[in-house]
Amino acid sequence: MASSCGHSHGPGKPPAAAAASRASPAGVRWEVADIVRLHGEAYVQAHPVTPLERAVLDDIVHCRTSVLGGHLERCDACGFQRPAYNSCRNRHCPKCQTTAKLRWLEARQAELLPVPYFHVVFTLPHALNRLARANKRRVYDLLFGAAADTLKKFGRDPRHHLGGTLGFTAILHTWDQQLHYHVHLHCIVAGGALAADGACWLRAREKFLFPVKALSPVFRGKFIQRVENSFARGQLDRCDPGALQTLVARLWKTKWVVYAKRPFAGPRKVLDYLSRYTHRVAIANHRLLAVEDGRVTFAWRDRRDHDRVKTCTLAAHEFLRRFLLHILPKGYHRIRHFGFLANRRKGAGLPRCRQLLGLSPEVPKAPKKTARQLLLERAGLDPALCPACGRGTLHIIAELPRLTPLKAPPPSSILQSARHPP
Repeated sequence: MASSCGHSHGPGKPPAAAAASRASPAGVRWEVADIVRLHGEAYVQAHPVTPLERAVLDDIVHCRTSVLGGHLERCDACGFQRPAYNSCRNRHCPKCQTTAKLRWLEARQAELLPVPYFHVVFTLPHALNRLARANKRRVYDLLFGAAADTLKKFGRDPRHHLGGTLGFTAILHTWDQQLHYHVHLHCIVAGGALAADGACWLRAREKFLFPVKALSPVFRGKFIQRVENSFARGQLDRCDPGALQTLVARLWKTKWVVYAKRPFAGPRKVLDYLSRYTHRVAIANHRLLAVEDGRVTFAWRDRRDHDRVKTCTLAAHEFLRRFLLHILPKGYHRIRHFGFLANRRKGAGLPRCRQLLGLSPEVPKAPKKTARQLLLERAGLDPALCPACGRGTLHIIAELPRLTPLKAPPPSSILQSARHPP
């Protein structure tokens, strides 16, 4: 399994700066779709792949190509024309998440409270990786449940300064910077709690939420109890009694990691931070540096080495193997809300929190915006701006029908086709 990871580009240097020469032979920057296009079929022939994983690979490779159809655009100033192909809309595709993420952030902005927000991360030990890979939906549910119950328990306990109902959002991640299987949950927690009787807002300490050394054993106990209960109900695949007993004994001896960050600078910073985690899966295209000689090189940030940006080179099949580790079960919700932000309680709980904090109880609704408006306001991109003259606006002049893969242009021409903002 060929791999080489660790070469450094210097502290603080962003991946984009280190990737000036990462363009493909056609002058287009590399994408995950290019890796799938070049190596995906060989990988599928050589390795077991589930129908869901195959469908994800097919969607990624056909995204924004003539296979999915689209429309022809023309500039109203210079007459420039280009085809704009449809997106696959698969949540695992790096090119299809920008607009969805921006719409989600617009909705969440209205729910922010004028209080500090804390970042808490719950991580599963790697001893659970085999069980988690064989039971993704069940183990991920157990993680959400154990982490949420842990935070709720501490929020209700007056010994930890609060004694009410917390409000927090949890986001599932299953990867680290080098795409290894690393299951963890990012929780963004409002700095305070709604009193049990709803009479007051209980403020959290200014720079400290809960002691992580106290959170860890409670989280471990709640998760292990859930694993044992799930096994007793026959809800875990590929797990026999002896293996489970050995695993549980090992988990009790393992130090579980719960990480907590100090409060964000303000509510707006919460959204900036959330945007890094909400709709991204495994790796973003901008981190890809080279795809050549059957190998893939990408940038990664080493948190243990002062955030130095380094490179990792993997055999293409190993890159695809790691990427597929993070395919979510069909229909699985990796973003969930709890406490007074939970869907069933938010209608009453959030307005009451706003009222107690001196705001209007009515939660403002996010205005409806087009994809172009969202990209302009939040990403500084205008997908309708003519790339040729930089002045005119692109307008649709014709529809392009969907094509079967057999009738689509060959891969070389796909690599050379224009890529457009999502």
